[in-house]
Amino acid sequence: MEHKDEYEAVRAEWEQGVAQALERITTFDESIGNLRVKDCTYRFYRDTRFSADKSPYKNHFGAYINAKGKKALRGGYYLHLEPEGCLLAVGNYWLPTNILTACRNEIMANEEEWLKCVESRQFKKYFTGKKETTSWEESWSEPQGFGLTKLKTCPAGFPRDYEHVKYLRLKDYCAWHHVADDFFEGDGWLDEMDRIFKAAKPMMDFMNNVIDDYE
Repeated sequence: MEHKDEYEAVRAEWEQGVAQALERITTFDESIGNLRVKDCTYRFYRDTRFSADKSPYKNHFGAYINAKGKKALRGGYYLHLEPEGCLLAVGNYWLPTNILTACRNEIMANEEEWLKCVESRQFKKYFTGKKETTSWEESWSEPQGFGLTKLKTCPAGFPRDYEHVKYLRLKDYCAWHHVADDFFEGDGWLDEMDRIFKAAKPMMDFMNNVIDDYE
């Protein structure tokens, strides 16, 4: 691999940053206290078996910090390093239909608690999107938002006139916030990461209380 030495240097620096993130997140989420850096990071080699893009390497570094592992259904914390695409995200990215239905029922059954999570001043500051999106690709390119994929209408079996139907239309409960390319440099980024992750943690905890019953 060309530029292998450069890659190894950048990877080492990235993994050091992930270690710092783990240490900081543990201060407000003890559930991830047993994780190591290698539990959260990904291989740099792409799986090209089912992709038209056959380039062998990824163009980003990512780390998913989840108490039950990178493939768990429950929500976690995600850090992403990519030129013009750096971001932080909290929550889950995909849920089976039965769990998604349970989450929607939980929103309606505990509406007041849910609204405290997603309509707080801090949540809106970091995760209010500027436009309505329904596809994963379109959403991920937006500066910030909540819900990578959404139904265009109310899901079947739920009341179409429900006041907060926009939350029932979500197909995931991922909140993301793009940051500058130099965000992860120095030490100050940990404080901002702390604020962003804490703003979304109540939402994630709300959903994890449902999801954990299925894992």
